[in-house]
Amino acid sequence: MPATAKDIRLSKSRFTAGVQCHKQLWWRVHEPDARELAPDPALQNRFEQGAEVNRKAREFVPGGELIDLPFYQWENRVAATREALARGARVIYEGGFVADDTFVQVDILERQGDAFRVIEVKASTRRKPEHIPDLAIQVHVLRRAGLPVRQATLMHLNPECRFPELSNLFVEEDVTGLVEGYLLGLPDELDAQFAMLHGPLPHVPIGDHCTRPYQCPFVERCWPKLPPHHVSTLYTIARNKALELEALGYATIYDLPSDLELSAIHARQVRAVTTGTIVVEPTLGEALAEFRGPLAYLDFETVSLAIPRWTGCRPWELVPVQFSVHTEAPGGRGRGRLVHHQWIADGPEDPRPELARRLIDACRGARSVVAYYAKFERACLEHLIAWVPDRAAELEAIKSKLVDLYPAVRNHVYHPDFGGHFSIKNVLPALVPGLSYADLAIGDGELATVELQKLLFKGSELPPADRLILRNDLLRYCERDSWAMVRLLDRLRRLARTDQLELGL
Repeated sequence: MPATAKDIRLSKSRFTAGVQCHKQLWWRVHEPDARELAPDPALQNRFEQGAEVNRKAREFVPGGELIDLPFYQWENRVAATREALARGARVIYEGGFVADDTFVQVDILERQGDAFRVIEVKASTRRKPEHIPDLAIQVHVLRRAGLPVRQATLMHLNPECRFPELSNLFVEEDVTGLVEGYLLGLPDELDAQFAMLHGPLPHVPIGDHCTRPYQCPFVERCWPKLPPHHVSTLYTIARNKALELEALGYATIYDLPSDLELSAIHARQVRAVTTGTIVVEPTLGEALAEFRGPLAYLDFETVSLAIPRWTGCRPWELVPVQFSVHTEAPGGRGRGRLVHHQWIADGPEDPRPELARRLIDACRGARSVVAYYAKFERACLEHLIAWVPDRAAELEAIKSKLVDLYPAVRNHVYHPDFGGHFSIKNVLPALVPGLSYADLAIGDGELATVELQKLLFKGSELPPADRLILRNDLLRYCERDSWAMVRLLDRLRRLARTDQLELGL
């Protein structure tokens, strides 16, 4: 049910959503229970880690009073904040203020003599342009509520911090000048947002604001349904270039003129789509020559924590906590001659020493170690080399054997069902029909990261049966990644042999 005029109120998050797009704000206010606004597990995880960062930040501005009330009790929060100020509280955490029909909650408010400093805590590792409107609306509301605000500070995570030394976990940036500059136009933006909210759904053309600075939850409502093989599905094409092609009358790949200058990958994609067949370059066999057996097929899964917990880790660093390896027995390939090794961390203790030991055992005897987008596996190995020094030489040996399946596909093969993407999730079902991730409870890396963090840090809180299910779901997902590479390489080798026979090679 649309909000009535008396129900229309802004908040810090609503205001910043409106800065990005008025149409998004209209839906957030008039359809607060829209299904698109329900956070998915990945977003919920970011909320939870952000809350943990906020709690940690209070230790760096100590001695404050926490306004500990549910977010929806905004009137009670405002009243409790007013009482704390009247008592002369030097620091207030999560204080609430309202003015001009706009409610804001301030992460940290610090008294400075006869004035105040507003501190906005962010879980990012750097200042971003979108942080300034966030702070500006707080300063505006506090001043309108009668509070003299002298300074605006952004407090974000320090990318140079490494556990266990957390005394430099945060960086404080004085952004008062930037905020004051933004405040010059803020009243006009507020007026525009309220005027828009009291009217019908506004018309806002789609554009870059649909994904910047944040992905709009209502994109599917706004964006038209595109025809199959729209020009925007050309591999890594810039949005403005796709719009330019569409404006010239080339809506789909089928419409592209034959004399259009294309990259090698685009040309292969166009050939595959327009002929409806898989395109295999004669160079594929040569590209596969580096995959010399016995092979090990390696996949890592990682966690990424805002506040690091293990020696040497920095905020948001990807830390390997699980692996799956399929290894070939000497003398051949095929599932009957493959051995599967896997390991997963199972608690909050540092998993890296045991993971490194198990990984070295799993890859022993392999001549080459296959990965899909090996840059990721290489980074995981480099992390282990740095922080499991007694295993560094053996881990270096594994890293030196890495061979990447991703460029073998991207630079030599295209199937019309790739859809302009070369992730293993797109490539696998197209090249190996019947094998995908659709049957798995955990089907992508982002969800795997979230669920791994649950297993590691909240597993003891789960009922034993649920914990076992979660663990098995994670193991199945990681195993699918390494098994997918086994099947994918086998398929590529068969394609290369077929192509050579057709060419008489």
